[in-house]
Amino acid sequence: MRIAITADHNGTSLKARLIPWLEERGHQVDDRATHVGTEPVDYPPLCADVCRRVLDGHADYAIVVGGSGSGEQIACNKIRGIRAGLCHDLFTAQIARAHNDANVLVLGAKVVSPEFAEELAATWLATSFKGERHQKRLDQIAALERGEWLD
Repeated sequence: MRIAITADHNGTSLKARLIPWLEERGHQVDDRATHVGTEPVDYPPLCADVCRRVLDGHADYAIVVGGSGSGEQIACNKIRGIRAGLCHDLFTAQIARAHNDANVLVLGAKVVSPEFAEELAATWLATSFKGERHQKRLDQIAALERGEWLD
């Protein structure tokens, strides 16, 4: 798979660990992140960049690493067509893909260990969208993105 990856200053260390881990598993990784170490950077432009890579077909998925991941998830989900899942446990990693067809994985470097982040990414990447009844919900989310109200 082609994976675009980014991180703010809180996530650069975890991102640096995930890149070779992903490559060892045969993924093509596009490192889109800041490389300034711990100097603070704003995450919304970083999120927009990797999400754009997914939407324009340059990447199959994106991974975003922040401190908690909360702000990054919010920023990603403001972009029409993006379904970002903030995953701190294996259950949410599975559900994000299986039920929500998430195309962006968000991780909190201050929340999960590097070893567990790898496990989360492995679970997320290995899980397929179940479709069927879940597709109706994705269609409803797309309607909300278009500004339609659901009754």
